[in-house]
Amino acid sequence: MRPTKCFLKTTKTCSVSNTSTIEMPRLWPHIVIGSFLLLSCSKMKDENVVLSDNSNKNIPGFAPPAHFPKPVYDFSGNTIDQKKFRLGRMLFYDPILSLDSCISCGTCHQQSVAFTHLNHTVSHGINGLPGSRNSPTLANLAWSPQLMWDGGIPNLEIQPLAPIENHVEMGDKLPNVLRKLNRHPLYSTRFKEAFQKDSIDSQQMLKALAQFMVMLVSGNSKYDHYLQGKATLSNDELEGLKIVKEKCASCHAGELFTDFAYHNIGLDSNILDISDLGRETVTKRKQDRRKFKTPSLRNMAVTKPYMHDGRTNDLKTCIKNHGEFDSPNLDSQLKKYIGTGIAISDEECMKVNAFINTLTDPTLLTDTLFSLRTTDFLPYSTKPAKHCDYVH
Repeated sequence: MRPTKCFLKTTKTCSVSNTSTIEMPRLWPHIVIGSFLLLSCSKMKDENVVLSDNSNKNIPGFAPPAHFPKPVYDFSGNTIDQKKFRLGRMLFYDPILSLDSCISCGTCHQQSVAFTHLNHTVSHGINGLPGSRNSPTLANLAWSPQLMWDGGIPNLEIQPLAPIENHVEMGDKLPNVLRKLNRHPLYSTRFKEAFQKDSIDSQQMLKALAQFMVMLVSGNSKYDHYLQGKATLSNDELEGLKIVKEKCASCHAGELFTDFAYHNIGLDSNILDISDLGRETVTKRKQDRRKFKTPSLRNMAVTKPYMHDGRTNDLKTCIKNHGEFDSPNLDSQLKKYIGTGIAISDEECMKVNAFINTLTDPTLLTDTLFSLRTTDFLPYSTKPAKHCDYVH
């Protein structure tokens, strides 16, 4: 599907207390069209915020598979609630969070590609400005101790501040975003319903967004069904799993296929390259230079391009790049591959690819619970916003 090039924008305004002029939500046109198609083809699913029936985690509404580890996100301060989740979904897809109301969270984190950015090496933010890193998936954030490629964000509830205030992403400031939300009659109503307060503050906004993001659980793939005894894997898929365990599992570990740690995997020949210092940006330690978080292999089949900078679309190249170049802090497990990278034959790559496909979760990619819903924004009408033509 070709990415959209503009949002929708209303021409209508309304007054609050006879003093404030309100701008209505701008929404993605073809996501809006897609949501109508989904609703026209099937009955809208129950709005109850439940992901599956096999939870053993005792967290209301949060139901990962039994073979997943215990999440690290602290639900005690942000109990899953239907109204707050719905509010978080609205905020996620509403570009009101950006300075020019053209960029939403959903611009760079698209559901159909596991909440990454379709066909983008790096994402482009406000005014089309390029970022420096590939948009990571938002799946299974409940298990991630830190966020971002360099782990610079310690908690999911403050993560949205990074893109909102980044000058090449959403380009706004938190006080201005809160002013816009408080002036908006729909958000004023929805926040009051969810939080029982008369005004909107940053804690409410961030908790609502966290409720939406923490529910993006990816655990309904063919591989998960295999572990549950509900499906079988082909010989190629089983061979691919074996190769992954032999050559990749030291970092892509466990049922989440990541150790959530940071590694220098020897991507570059120029050890003096400081264009992106990786984890060193956060820790200020040279031994962390060019270290990036291990991405999960889940949904890898739909999240091209790969690596922190989106340098390749090819699985074999991606594997071979590991350890190809030496550096002072190259991960010790990759030292044996210096000069060659991880060796993998075409046949082995084919089998790994077959297994990688079993990690794709169709529920995450298509469940309307996680999709933009025009009904969330009713009764406001919309029309195309030409000034957002740079969005793609």
